[in-house]
Amino acid sequence: MTSRTPVAGLLAALFLAVAPAPSHSETAAEFPSKPITIVIPTGPSVSGDIIMRVYAEIVGKILGKPVIVENRPGGSGALAAAYVAANAKPDGYLLLNITIPIYRVPAMQKTSYDPVKDFQPVILLGGYTLGGVVKGDSPFKAWKDVLDFARANPGRFTYTTVGPHTTNAIAMETMARESGVQFSHVPGKGGGEGIAAVLGGHVHAMVESPAWAPLVASGEMRLLFLLNQERSKKWPDVPTIRELGYRYTFDSPYGVVAARGTDPGIVKKLHDAFRIAYDDPRVIETYDKFDFVRRYMPTAEYEKFVVKLNADEQAAMARLGFAKTN
Repeated sequence: MTSRTPVAGLLAALFLAVAPAPSHSETAAEFPSKPITIVIPTGPSVSGDIIMRVYAEIVGKILGKPVIVENRPGGSGALAAAYVAANAKPDGYLLLNITIPIYRVPAMQKTSYDPVKDFQPVILLGGYTLGGVVKGDSPFKAWKDVLDFARANPGRFTYTTVGPHTTNAIAMETMARESGVQFSHVPGKGGGEGIAAVLGGHVHAMVESPAWAPLVASGEMRLLFLLNQERSKKWPDVPTIRELGYRYTFDSPYGVVAARGTDPGIVKKLHDAFRIAYDDPRVIETYDKFDFVRRYMPTAEYEKFVVKLNADEQAAMARLGFAKTN
Protein backbone atom coordinates (compact mmCIF):
# COMPACT_ATOMS: atom_id res chain seq x y z
CA MET A 1 0.00 0.00 0.00
CA THR A 2 1.38 3.39 -1.02
CA SER A 3 0.96 6.58 0.94
CA ARG A 4 1.40 10.26 0.09
CA THR A 5 3.22 12.67 2.36
CA PRO A 6 1.32 15.78 3.51
CA VAL A 7 3.59 17.88 1.28
CA ALA A 8 2.79 15.78 -1.78
CA GLY A 9 -0.89 16.01 -1.06
CA LEU A 10 -0.68 19.75 -0.66
CA LEU A 11 1.16 20.12 -3.98
CA ALA A 12 -1.46 17.99 -5.74
CA ALA A 13 -4.28 20.09 -4.32
CA LEU A 14 -2.50 23.29 -5.32
CA PHE A 15 -2.02 22.00 -8.87
CA LEU A 16 -5.72 21.23 -9.19
CA ALA A 17 -6.62 24.68 -7.90
CA VAL A 18 -4.53 26.55 -10.46
CA ALA A 19 -4.84 24.19 -13.43
CA PRO A 20 -6.91 25.71 -16.23
CA ALA A 21 -10.43 24.44 -16.55
CA PRO A 22 -11.10 22.33 -19.62
CA SER A 23 -12.09 24.50 -22.58
CA HIS A 24 -15.75 24.41 -23.56
CA SER A 25 -16.88 25.22 -27.06
CA GLU A 26 -20.47 26.34 -27.02
CA THR A 27 -22.70 24.27 -29.25
CA ALA A 28 -25.26 25.70 -31.62
CA ALA A 29 -27.99 24.37 -29.34
CA GLU A 30 -26.56 26.38 -26.41
CA PHE A 31 -26.02 29.55 -28.45
CA PRO A 32 -26.53 32.30 -27.42
CA SER A 33 -25.82 32.22 -23.71
CA LYS A 34 -24.87 35.92 -23.46
CA PRO A 35 -25.45 39.19 -25.34
CA ILE A 36 -24.35 39.50 -28.96
CA THR A 37 -22.66 42.64 -30.32
CA ILE A 38 -23.02 43.87 -33.87
CA VAL A 39 -20.57 46.54 -35.01
CA ILE A 40 -21.93 49.23 -37.35
CA PRO A 41 -19.40 51.01 -39.62
CA THR A 42 -21.16 54.39 -39.35
CA GLY A 43 -22.14 56.82 -36.63
CA PRO A 44 -25.59 56.97 -35.01
CA SER A 45 -28.56 58.43 -36.91
CA VAL A 46 -27.27 57.41 -40.34
CA SER A 47 -30.03 55.45 -42.08
CA GLY A 48 -27.91 52.27 -42.14
CA ASP A 49 -27.52 52.55 -38.37
CA ILE A 50 -31.26 53.05 -37.97
CA ILE A 51 -32.23 49.88 -39.84
CA MET A 52 -29.65 47.75 -38.00
CA ARG A 53 -30.93 48.97 -34.63
CA VAL A 54 -34.41 47.78 -35.59
CA TYR A 55 -32.92 44.44 -36.62
CA ALA A 56 -30.93 44.21 -33.37
CA GLU A 57 -34.00 44.67 -31.20
CA ILE A 58 -36.05 42.07 -33.07
CA VAL A 59 -33.23 39.52 -33.44
CA GLY A 60 -32.49 39.85 -29.73
CA LYS A 61 -36.05 38.92 -28.90
CA ILE A 62 -35.95 35.96 -31.29
CA LEU A 63 -32.69 34.61 -29.84
CA GLY A 64 -33.57 35.41 -26.24
CA LYS A 65 -30.46 37.54 -25.58
CA PRO A 66 -29.80 41.23 -26.22
CA VAL A 67 -28.12 42.28 -29.46
CA ILE A 68 -26.00 45.33 -28.69
CA VAL A 69 -25.24 47.86 -31.45
CA GLU A 70 -21.76 49.36 -31.34
CA ASN A 71 -20.92 52.22 -33.71
CA ARG A 72 -17.35 52.37 -35.01
CA PRO A 73 -17.33 54.97 -37.80
CA GLY A 74 -14.28 55.99 -39.78
CA GLY A 75 -12.07 54.93 -42.63
CA SER A 76 -15.07 54.31 -44.91
CA GLY A 77 -15.90 51.26 -42.82
CA ALA A 78 -12.32 50.01 -42.54
CA LEU A 79 -12.02 50.84 -38.82
CA ALA A 80 -15.06 48.73 -37.95
CA ALA A 81 -13.86 45.85 -40.14
CA ALA A 82 -10.35 45.94 -38.68
CA TYR A 83 -11.76 45.94 -35.14
CA VAL A 84 -13.97 42.91 -35.75
CA ALA A 85 -11.23 41.04 -37.62
CA ALA A 86 -8.86 41.59 -34.68
CA ASN A 87 -11.30 40.87 -31.86
CA ALA A 88 -13.99 38.46 -33.04
CA LYS A 89 -13.74 34.84 -31.96
CA PRO A 90 -15.43 32.20 -34.13
CA ASP A 91 -18.32 31.96 -31.67
CA GLY A 92 -20.97 34.28 -33.15
CA TYR A 93 -20.86 36.89 -30.39
CA LEU A 94 -19.17 39.69 -32.33
CA LEU A 95 -20.76 40.43 -35.71
CA LEU A 96 -20.17 43.08 -38.37
CA ASN A 97 -22.71 44.93 -40.45
CA ILE A 98 -20.62 44.77 -43.62
CA THR A 99 -21.04 47.36 -46.36
CA ILE A 100 -19.47 47.59 -49.80
CA PRO A 101 -16.69 50.07 -48.89
CA ILE A 102 -15.27 47.40 -46.56
CA TYR A 103 -14.59 45.32 -49.69
CA ARG A 104 -13.37 48.36 -51.61
CA VAL A 105 -10.83 49.89 -49.21
CA PRO A 106 -8.33 46.96 -49.42
CA ALA A 107 -8.18 47.53 -53.17
CA MET A 108 -7.17 51.14 -52.54
CA GLN A 109 -4.82 50.90 -49.55
CA LYS A 110 -3.20 48.41 -47.19
CA THR A 111 -5.58 47.15 -44.48
CA SER A 112 -5.26 44.85 -41.47
CA TYR A 113 -8.18 42.72 -42.61
CA ASP A 114 -9.19 40.64 -45.61
CA PRO A 115 -12.94 40.91 -46.27
CA VAL A 116 -13.17 37.37 -47.67
CA LYS A 117 -10.66 35.45 -45.54
CA ASP A 118 -11.53 37.04 -42.18
CA PHE A 119 -15.33 37.10 -42.33
CA GLN A 120 -17.96 34.39 -42.57
CA PRO A 121 -21.04 35.64 -44.45
CA VAL A 122 -24.30 35.11 -42.54
CA ILE A 123 -27.01 36.89 -44.53
CA LEU A 124 -27.43 39.61 -47.16
CA LEU A 125 -30.19 41.99 -46.10
CA GLY A 126 -30.48 44.57 -48.85
CA GLY A 127 -29.03 47.61 -50.49
CA TYR A 128 -29.04 51.35 -50.01
CA THR A 129 -30.71 53.96 -52.13
CA LEU A 130 -28.01 56.61 -52.50
CA GLY A 131 -28.63 60.16 -53.61
CA GLY A 132 -27.27 63.67 -53.71
CA VAL A 133 -29.20 66.42 -51.91
CA VAL A 134 -28.85 70.18 -51.57
CA LYS A 135 -30.68 72.72 -49.44
CA GLY A 136 -34.29 73.31 -50.46
CA ASP A 137 -33.67 76.94 -51.44
CA SER A 138 -30.34 76.20 -53.14
CA PRO A 139 -29.76 77.70 -56.61
CA PHE A 140 -28.85 74.17 -57.73
CA LYS A 141 -32.20 72.97 -59.04
CA ALA A 142 -30.77 70.26 -61.31
CA TRP A 143 -27.43 68.51 -61.86
CA LYS A 144 -26.71 70.78 -64.84
CA ASP A 145 -26.65 73.74 -62.44
CA VAL A 146 -23.97 72.01 -60.37
CA LEU A 147 -21.79 71.37 -63.44
CA ASP A 148 -22.21 74.96 -64.67
CA PHE A 149 -21.13 76.27 -61.26
CA ALA A 150 -18.19 73.86 -61.06
CA ARG A 151 -16.92 74.85 -64.50
CA ALA A 152 -17.05 78.52 -63.57
CA ASN A 153 -15.66 77.94 -60.07
CA PRO A 154 -13.17 75.03 -60.08
CA GLY A 155 -13.04 73.20 -56.74
CA ARG A 156 -15.60 75.44 -55.04
CA PHE A 157 -18.55 73.05 -55.17
CA THR A 158 -18.40 71.19 -51.86
CA TYR A 159 -20.06 67.95 -50.84
CA THR A 160 -19.92 65.71 -47.79
CA THR A 161 -20.02 61.92 -47.40
CA VAL A 162 -19.12 59.51 -44.60
CA GLY A 163 -15.68 58.82 -46.09
CA PRO A 164 -13.39 59.12 -49.13
CA HIS A 165 -13.62 55.44 -50.08
CA THR A 166 -17.39 55.14 -49.83
CA THR A 167 -19.60 54.45 -52.83
CA ASN A 168 -20.88 58.02 -52.43
CA ALA A 169 -17.46 59.67 -52.71
CA ILE A 170 -16.18 57.35 -55.45
CA ALA A 171 -19.31 58.14 -57.48
CA MET A 172 -18.85 61.90 -57.10
CA GLU A 173 -15.18 61.79 -58.05
CA THR A 174 -16.00 59.60 -61.06
CA MET A 175 -18.74 62.01 -62.15
CA ALA A 176 -16.37 64.97 -61.75
CA ARG A 177 -13.70 63.29 -63.87
CA GLU A 178 -16.13 62.34 -66.63
CA SER A 179 -17.54 65.91 -66.67
CA GLY A 180 -14.11 67.56 -66.63
CA VAL A 181 -14.75 69.50 -63.39
CA GLN A 182 -13.41 69.59 -59.84
CA PHE A 183 -15.41 69.17 -56.63
CA SER A 184 -14.18 69.49 -53.05
CA HIS A 185 -14.95 66.58 -50.76
CA VAL A 186 -15.57 67.22 -47.05
CA PRO A 187 -15.60 63.86 -45.22
CA GLY A 188 -17.89 63.66 -42.21
CA LYS A 189 -19.90 61.22 -40.12
CA GLY A 190 -23.06 61.44 -42.20
CA GLY A 191 -26.59 61.40 -40.85
CA GLY A 192 -27.46 64.37 -38.68
CA GLU A 193 -24.00 65.91 -39.05
CA GLY A 194 -24.20 65.90 -42.85
CA ILE A 195 -27.73 67.28 -42.85
CA ALA A 196 -26.71 70.08 -40.49
CA ALA A 197 -23.74 70.91 -42.71
CA VAL A 198 -26.00 71.32 -45.76
CA LEU A 199 -28.80 73.19 -43.98
CA GLY A 200 -26.26 75.45 -42.28
CA GLY A 201 -24.65 76.36 -45.59
CA HIS A 202 -21.28 74.83 -44.67
CA VAL A 203 -21.30 72.55 -47.75
CA HIS A 204 -23.37 72.62 -50.90
CA ALA A 205 -24.45 68.99 -50.95
CA MET A 206 -24.56 65.67 -49.15
CA VAL A 207 -24.39 62.28 -50.88
CA GLU A 208 -25.75 59.51 -48.71
CA SER A 209 -28.50 56.97 -48.09
CA PRO A 210 -31.85 58.57 -47.25
CA ALA A 211 -31.36 59.96 -43.77
CA TRP A 212 -32.43 63.03 -45.76
CA ALA A 213 -35.77 61.50 -46.87
CA PRO A 214 -38.04 63.35 -44.38
CA LEU A 215 -36.38 66.67 -45.27
CA VAL A 216 -36.80 66.07 -49.01
CA ALA A 217 -40.47 65.32 -48.33
CA SER A 218 -40.85 68.57 -46.36
CA GLY A 219 -39.04 70.66 -48.98
CA GLU A 220 -36.13 71.58 -46.70
CA MET A 221 -33.83 69.61 -49.02
CA ARG A 222 -33.86 68.90 -52.75
CA LEU A 223 -32.86 65.54 -54.24
CA LEU A 224 -30.84 66.03 -57.45
CA PHE A 225 -29.88 62.50 -58.49
CA LEU A 226 -29.71 58.85 -57.46
CA LEU A 227 -26.67 56.57 -57.78
CA ASN A 228 -28.79 53.45 -58.22
CA GLN A 229 -29.47 51.67 -61.49
CA GLU A 230 -33.21 52.37 -61.44
CA ARG A 231 -35.33 55.32 -60.37
CA SER A 232 -36.98 55.16 -56.98
CA LYS A 233 -40.72 54.60 -56.73
CA LYS A 234 -40.72 57.16 -53.92
CA TRP A 235 -39.03 59.86 -56.05
CA PRO A 236 -39.98 58.90 -59.61
CA ASP A 237 -39.02 62.28 -61.10
CA VAL A 238 -35.41 62.13 -59.86
CA PRO A 239 -32.94 60.86 -62.49
CA THR A 240 -30.25 58.25 -61.98
CA ILE A 241 -26.68 59.20 -62.82
CA ARG A 242 -26.77 56.89 -65.85
CA GLU A 243 -29.69 58.95 -67.13
CA LEU A 244 -27.51 62.03 -66.58
CA GLY A 245 -24.99 60.59 -69.03
CA TYR A 246 -22.52 58.73 -66.81
CA ARG A 247 -21.35 55.20 -67.59
CA TYR A 248 -21.62 53.74 -64.11
CA THR A 249 -24.24 52.90 -61.54
CA PHE A 250 -23.36 52.25 -57.93
CA ASP A 251 -25.02 49.41 -56.09
CA SER A 252 -24.45 49.24 -52.34
CA PRO A 253 -25.38 45.87 -50.81
CA TYR A 254 -25.04 45.23 -47.09
CA GLY A 255 -25.33 42.25 -44.79
CA VAL A 256 -24.12 40.58 -41.61
CA VAL A 257 -20.91 38.57 -41.17
CA ALA A 258 -19.26 36.70 -38.30
CA ALA A 259 -15.66 35.60 -37.77
CA ARG A 260 -14.40 33.06 -40.27
CA GLY A 261 -14.49 29.59 -38.73
CA THR A 262 -17.72 30.09 -36.79
CA ASP A 263 -19.66 26.85 -36.24
CA PRO A 264 -22.06 26.40 -39.19
CA GLY A 265 -24.84 25.61 -36.70
CA ILE A 266 -24.33 29.00 -35.02
CA VAL A 267 -24.20 30.73 -38.41
CA LYS A 268 -27.51 29.07 -39.30
CA LYS A 269 -29.07 30.15 -36.02
CA LEU A 270 -28.01 33.75 -36.67
CA HIS A 271 -29.17 33.59 -40.27
CA ASP A 272 -32.57 32.22 -39.32
CA ALA A 273 -33.11 34.94 -36.68
CA PHE A 274 -32.24 37.73 -39.12
CA ARG A 275 -34.36 36.07 -41.82
CA ILE A 276 -37.41 36.09 -39.52
CA ALA A 277 -36.70 39.74 -38.63
CA TYR A 278 -36.40 40.59 -42.35
CA ASP A 279 -40.15 39.99 -42.72
CA ASP A 280 -41.14 41.73 -39.48
CA PRO A 281 -43.57 44.63 -40.13
CA ARG A 282 -41.32 47.10 -38.27
CA VAL A 283 -38.35 46.18 -40.48
CA ILE A 284 -40.44 46.42 -43.66
CA GLU A 285 -41.73 49.82 -42.53
CA THR A 286 -38.17 51.06 -41.95
CA TYR A 287 -37.05 49.83 -45.39
CA ASP A 288 -39.92 51.77 -46.91
CA LYS A 289 -39.35 54.93 -44.86
CA PHE A 290 -35.69 55.20 -45.88
CA ASP A 291 -36.13 53.67 -49.35
CA PHE A 292 -33.83 50.72 -48.71
CA VAL A 293 -33.70 48.04 -51.38
CA ARG A 294 -35.02 44.74 -50.00
CA ARG A 295 -32.57 42.08 -51.16
CA TYR A 296 -32.29 38.82 -49.24
CA MET A 297 -29.62 36.18 -49.83
CA PRO A 298 -29.05 33.04 -47.71
CA THR A 299 -25.64 32.07 -46.34
CA ALA A 300 -24.39 29.75 -49.10
CA GLU A 301 -25.43 32.11 -51.88
CA TYR A 302 -24.07 35.12 -49.99
CA GLU A 303 -20.72 33.33 -49.59
CA LYS A 304 -20.37 33.04 -53.38
CA PHE A 305 -21.64 36.59 -53.85
CA VAL A 306 -18.98 38.22 -51.65
CA VAL A 307 -16.14 36.43 -53.44
CA LYS A 308 -17.33 37.88 -56.75
CA LEU A 309 -18.10 41.27 -55.15
CA ASN A 310 -14.57 41.48 -53.76
CA ALA A 311 -13.03 40.65 -57.14
CA ASP A 312 -15.35 43.12 -58.92
CA GLU A 313 -14.43 45.93 -56.52
CA GLN A 314 -10.71 45.36 -57.06
CA ALA A 315 -11.21 45.43 -60.82
CA ALA A 316 -13.43 48.52 -60.67
CA MET A 317 -10.96 50.50 -58.56
CA ALA A 318 -8.17 49.63 -61.00
CA ARG A 319 -10.35 50.61 -63.97
CA LEU A 320 -11.32 53.94 -62.36
CA GLY A 321 -7.72 54.72 -61.37
CA PHE A 322 -8.28 54.46 -57.59
CA ALA A 323 -6.40 51.20 -56.92
CA LYS A 324 -3.26 51.16 -54.77
CA THR A 325 -0.09 51.00 -56.81
CA ASN A 326 2.17 48.91 -54.55
